[in-house]
Amino acid sequence: MKVPFLDLKTQYESIKEEISDATARVMESCAFAGGPFVDQFEKEFAQFCGCEAAVGVGSGTEALWLSLLALGIGEGDEVITVPNTFIATAEAITFCGARPVFVDIDEETYTMGPDLLAAAVTPRTRAIIPVHLFGQTADMDPIMAFAKDHGLSVIEDACQAHGAEYKGRPAGSIGDAGCFSFYPGKNLGAYGEAGAIVTNSPALAEIVRSLRDHGQSTKYYHNRIGWNARMDGLQGAVLCVKLRHLPDWNAARIRHAAAYSELLGEVESVITPVRAAYAKHVFHIYAIRAQERDSVMGRLAENGVSCGVHYPLPIHRQKAYDFMPLEEGSFPASEKCARELISLPMFPELTEEQIRFVSDSLKNCLP
Repeated sequence: MKVPFLDLKTQYESIKEEISDATARVMESCAFAGGPFVDQFEKEFAQFCGCEAAVGVGSGTEALWLSLLALGIGEGDEVITVPNTFIATAEAITFCGARPVFVDIDEETYTMGPDLLAAAVTPRTRAIIPVHLFGQTADMDPIMAFAKDHGLSVIEDACQAHGAEYKGRPAGSIGDAGCFSFYPGKNLGAYGEAGAIVTNSPALAEIVRSLRDHGQSTKYYHNRIGWNARMDGLQGAVLCVKLRHLPDWNAARIRHAAAYSELLGEVESVITPVRAAYAKHVFHIYAIRAQERDSVMGRLAENGVSCGVHYPLPIHRQKAYDFMPLEEGSFPASEKCARELISLPMFPELTEEQIRFVSDSLKNCLP
């Protein structure tokens, strides 16, 4: 048996007719850049996230970047985030002219350690970006309390957390803004690049709408310097179709995760994901931890099991950020997890047979 890490084709086949109808409507209307299909998705996604507004953009990276710009983050400012995330989180900060300041993670949940914020804040700190990693939210109440005490904005990096919840509140609805990626492999994935910002601030939403469209207030009248970061009409139409299925797909992911955890729960050399009491985890990634990670993955591949690593090198150890004076050992929990994490196959269409095969193969591959 061969088990892929991700199977987008099977999902497409299950909604093929809906997708064909939706994309045909876009082609017939020729509403390709922004337009009514993006407007409709924004309305539905805002409702899904429990927010007043959603603004569609070209990617999750642009969502983070434009949110920071809209909040006035710029040259000389500092933004606190974590190093165990995709580099886009830090890139967005850097491209605003600000400086990322890292804090380590809680080793069980892999999300920001709220108790570490006090040591990272300075007079230049303007914002915090907690990352809802792998489908589980960070512990938001203490983060929000700290931000309020220090007059800081909070942007939720929810790019892996479509449908996740924190104490019953949807991911993205808690901070000043929530940022989502709709990269094809995400729980809610487009058929190309796309992203969105959700917020309960109409003023913030209006600034982001201007920034994504060259700073325009009306056509050819530019109130600020912006960018071309519009969502495509085709992606808006596709996302409207897929959003209707997302609750069922997330429920399947949760079931698959429970099956993995039951099959692997008594394997002493494997650490399975911890589901925090405060969170509804939607398992964008099912990441275990194991020693001798690379050799284990090699043996799994030989058995026909495709896995991934999220992420093998924390941002502070990346060459792109070697201008920051952060040596190995600066963030021990992030670095330890980066050496041990293995992302097992996870997608809604996984079968019981596939999950059992992956679990049995893993047990046979462990040192």
